[in-house]
Amino acid sequence: MLTLFLRSSCSAGRIRPERTRGGPEPRADAPSRPVPEGRDRGTAAATPAAPEDNDGMIDSHVHVIDPRFPLAPNRGFVPGPFTAADYLARVRPLGVVGGAVVSGSFQGHDQAWLRAAMRELGPSWAGVAQLPADVADDAVLELDRAGVRAVRFTLYRGGSDPREIERLARRVHDLAGWHAEFYLDAADLGGLAPLLRRLPRVSVDHLGMSARGLPRLLDLVGHGARVKATGFGRVDLDVADALRRVHAVDPTALMFGTDLPSTRARRPFRDEDVDLVADVLGDEASAAVLHGNAAAWYGLPREVTGRANHSGQTSRSERRE
Repeated sequence: MLTLFLRSSCSAGRIRPERTRGGPEPRADAPSRPVPEGRDRGTAAATPAAPEDNDGMIDSHVHVIDPRFPLAPNRGFVPGPFTAADYLARVRPLGVVGGAVVSGSFQGHDQAWLRAAMRELGPSWAGVAQLPADVADDAVLELDRAGVRAVRFTLYRGGSDPREIERLARRVHDLAGWHAEFYLDAADLGGLAPLLRRLPRVSVDHLGMSARGLPRLLDLVGHGARVKATGFGRVDLDVADALRRVHAVDPTALMFGTDLPSTRARRPFRDEDVDLVADVLGDEASAAVLHGNAAAWYGLPREVTGRANHSGQTSRSERRE
């Protein structure tokens, strides 16, 4: 079924398998990426742009685990290696042309591995960093120049002070236009829901994790939050139902990702997860979920996305130089 899906996707201009034999070209002092349209929630397009020919898949959620860099055990867990080369080999049949490399709880606040991963994957990739609350402004701006586009809060793996979350999320947005990504069970939002609604730009990982949390997740989507259609093997919900309901609230909200290497998931990513998105949402909507929504949200370069869905502006840190 995946072969048929990829063939039809290619003819529709959605997926192009084997785009390059080695994945995206390595970056060579690439400039900061443009700030996407809809950087502020209120300016987001009402409907996603249709993809043009030769688009490939944007993977909105990838973990790179490079043994050259130290790991910090999280609740006793330390994952095995999964390098950028391992990732590119795994997804080559899917036609991935860019995406987001996401910091895991086991990587702490170290950013050396993230910079290395983005260099190896190339300029079509954005970074998502975990940062201490007292991170210096200059450090944020340096990471922005390196291609980082978001800060992540892993509430599912441990609590954080809501006041620190809000201060840091607002600070990185004001400095560099970044959004805040949240790994949480939406059922446990409680008093955090108003905080997430107040923040200027927010995304939630793994469909909010649970069926009990889906109503709260949909409320956030109604207030402009994006949702990663990721981790189908780790969530406690009907994935197809969640995809339909999130898409019904906001067609620009869903962003597909593999969640590779699927650490601690009950089952790892399968190629058939891509088919599920197309089967549930149809060709036009799934094209946006598999490519356009994430390309716009992360501000990936137009030469990668193949269409003008960005403002063409430079990043805030680049404009300061």
